[in-house]
Formats: sequence, C-alpha cells, structure tokens
Amino acid sequence: MLMCGVAYPRCKWILPLLLLCAIIFGIIALAGTRWLETTDVNVEDASLWRKCRQGTGANTDWTCISILGWPWGRATAALMILGFIFLVICFLLSLVALCVPQLWLSRIIGALLFLAVMLQFTALIIYPIKMTQELLSDESASSTAYYVYSWSYGFGWGTVIVMFGAAIAFCCIPMYEDEILGNTKPTYFYTSP
Repeated sequence: MLMCGVAYPRCKWILPLLLLCAIIFGIIALAGTRWLETTDVNVEDASLWRKCRQGTGANTDWTCISILGWPWGRATAALMILGFIFLVICFLLSLVALCVPQLWLSRIIGALLFLAVMLQFTALIIYPIKMTQELLSDESASSTAYYVYSWSYGFGWGTVIVMFGAAIAFCCIPMYEDEILGNTKPTYFYTSP
C-alpha cells in the first residue's frame, strides 16, 4: 500500500537547517572581497569594507581605501551586521524551539527574521546606489571599465531570500501545531488500494 502525504514533524528540523544555510551565505557575503568588480580583469574591485584600484603604468600596486570612511558605508556595514546578528539569534532560538513542546516561539523567530530581512534588504539597496554615485564622481576611475556586482553581493541577496522564506515558514508553523507535534492522525494526499 502506497500513501503520500506531508510529514509535518520534519518541518521542525528543516527550518533550523535553512537558517544555518542563511548563516553560511551571510558569512560569505560579509567576508567576501568581491561585491563590485570591473569586467576588465584586476582593474578595480570593492567589498563591503574597502574599495581597491590597481595602479597604472609602472606602478601596478593596489591602492585600497576604506568604504567605512563614508557615512553610507558605515550604515551599510552596520545594517548588514545587525541583520546577521538577528539571524544568528533566530538560529539559536530555533534550536531551543526544537526542544519545546509548544510552538509559541516560532512567531517570535519569524518576526525577528522579518526584521533581519528589512535591515539587510535596506543595506543591499543602499550599497549599489551610493557606490555607483561614488564611481561616477571619481575622476581617477577608468572611463572604459564596466562595473558588475559580483558573487559576494549575490550571496547577500541569497541570505535575504532564504531568511524571507524562513520567516514566512516560522510565522505559518503555529497553524499546523497539532500536526507537527504528532497530536493528530496524518492525512494522506493519495492512498493506493
């Protein structure tokens, strides 16, 4: 006999793993050195923390300046770090929620995740706008170079997308509390004769 249905108790274990993936994406985004780079190989790149440019002519050394010197750079870094801290707190709370027989903690986790999403979403919008303005106002920048937002910046967006999905899931879990805790009989989508 074949029966197909949703194994609700597994949802309780999947969500902390999803948050762990978001933490890994967040670490890559915060530590990554390539948020912005030129299409020309090794001409200029920028991360959340600094902007570097390779010298021209005989001097090919890299010159780096801190992005944290600008107010928007400090704001972007602070928002990303605060969002990451809320993400780690939510991960720890989700581990605690695994051991608690009630699911009241999941809505708190969902709310904190929505806050983290808003913080990191704001940072990921501020960064390209202000960095593009900075590049356009820089006379020493290469006028023929094309700038692209790279893999580290993409991992930042990946973190936000995973956190948003997890926040929705954590907010919806209390509606299925009896199924998740095993208090009801499972319902099946399909049962073969």
